[in-house]
Amino acid sequence: MSEVPTVTLDAVPNPLPERLPVIDVREQHEWDAGHIEGARHLPMSQLVERLDEVPEGQVLVTCKVGGRSAQVVAYLVQQGHDVVNLDGGMLEWEAAGRPMVSEDGQPPRVV
Repeated sequence: MSEVPTVTLDAVPNPLPERLPVIDVREQHEWDAGHIEGARHLPMSQLVERLDEVPEGQVLVTCKVGGRSAQVVAYLVQQGHDVVNLDGGMLEWEAAGRPMVSEDGQPPRVV
């Protein structure tokens, strides 16, 4: 497998530029518990059938720790997309105190 384009959290601007789309590939319960505001939820299990929902231009891809998102980035690169994996995923994001929102009525958290 070729090298997966990856970025560490300290290289990601805070706050995120509005023009930088984010895809979160975690499952529904993980997304509901906490995610980056403005991110697009595109679970890894639905990626192939929802490929047309991947935005044009550079996209940041995240999951809980960076494993699933690395697999998704490798696949999307093969499809010609300009994507980069967030190393450490949402656990790093949360640990750094970056802003998150939730969908389940609880304070945002990573599960």
